[in-house]
Amino acid sequence: MSERSEPGAEYPGHGAGGTPGTPPDNGGQDGPPAGQGGFGQGGFPAPPAPPTGPPPAFGPPPAFAAGPAAGPPAVPPAGPPAGPSAGAPAVPPAEADGAREALGALRAEVAKAVVGQDAVVTGLVIALLCRGHVLLEGVPGVAKTLLVKTLSAALSLDFRRVQFTPDLMPGDVTGSLVYDAKTSEFEFREGPVFTNLLLADEINRTPPKTQAALLEAMEERQVSVEGRARALPEPFIVAATQNPVEYEGTYQLPEAQLDRFLLKLTVPLPARDQEIAVLERHALGFDPRDLSRIRAVATIEDLDAGRAAVSRVHVGPEVLGYIVDIARATRQSPSLQLGVSPRGGTALLAGARAWAWLSGRSYVTPDDVKALARPALRHRIQLRPEAELEGATADGLIDAILASVPVPR
Repeated sequence: MSERSEPGAEYPGHGAGGTPGTPPDNGGQDGPPAGQGGFGQGGFPAPPAPPTGPPPAFGPPPAFAAGPAAGPPAVPPAGPPAGPSAGAPAVPPAEADGAREALGALRAEVAKAVVGQDAVVTGLVIALLCRGHVLLEGVPGVAKTLLVKTLSAALSLDFRRVQFTPDLMPGDVTGSLVYDAKTSEFEFREGPVFTNLLLADEINRTPPKTQAALLEAMEERQVSVEGRARALPEPFIVAATQNPVEYEGTYQLPEAQLDRFLLKLTVPLPARDQEIAVLERHALGFDPRDLSRIRAVATIEDLDAGRAAVSRVHVGPEVLGYIVDIARATRQSPSLQLGVSPRGGTALLAGARAWAWLSGRSYVTPDDVKALARPALRHRIQLRPEAELEGATADGLIDAILASVPVPR
């Protein structure tokens, strides 16, 4: 792993329970209390009618948390894959299981440097499987940067870091033409965006012009300089961190750029026992800048096999309709001035398929959709000012919409 980064220490703070999101109705969890929600076993579960609570907690799926499932994943009762998964390349079961095992080992490896944050690691793995990008939001000092650096080391990915500042120029991100006195010609010097995993640190501390320099790279996976398009390496993922907008010196990301992120993960402050564990590590000499202990437990080949397996995950028409109904309900909500676009629906679908595969299944259930609803949609909706004054939150409104949309049977 190679790295380009500004010098400076990073403090390994950690999230409470490893679960992003802080809705007031659930003690800061991205779902119900422990013991509620989850996935059906052995086939398409009979969903509750109607749902009365928040969605399943966004954390590691059962198979991802416990390692690979014994034997091949269960198959849906409805027959072969259809719809969006039809025609996808087949993956040998042993290869798919090996990829799931390798990606599952990432959690334990990242935990060597970061206490907790299992849910954030899961979200980053889902984004990699879906070829998407992730926005990490949290106050300074909760290990957002350290987590991404550790994940890149555990995945053997080329890594670059850009510290976004008010004076950062677009060419500092994408690269620029530099005059070579020896040849009397201009040559292109690649910017840090030419990497596998780009950490855009504190992206909301730089003006919109520089933020916009990432748009083409994130969406088109190429950079255009002086009229010439240059392809970016594969895989390519942007993990952007930001501080909450109420902090001074920040620029709110525009809707067009927010929509480019597959998931938005909230990194909360640590629980008391986790914060004690952080201090214990530092008392024993832990250095967050030294990642030599992190082993490469997964490879790009594992990631490619996982992507191919995810593309084969079956999605029934009733689940597709459920996703569309959720998206349409956000556009009709009187509390929202901006609902989920069709792109948001495709992001929710992609995330649900990856979640199902990590859970050891070859088909998507409505619970998979619920589990990804908050991280996939929370940054794609805008509350009306009057709703914000009344204390409404994006997560709370998503929960209310999930409770109002009929679950397919």
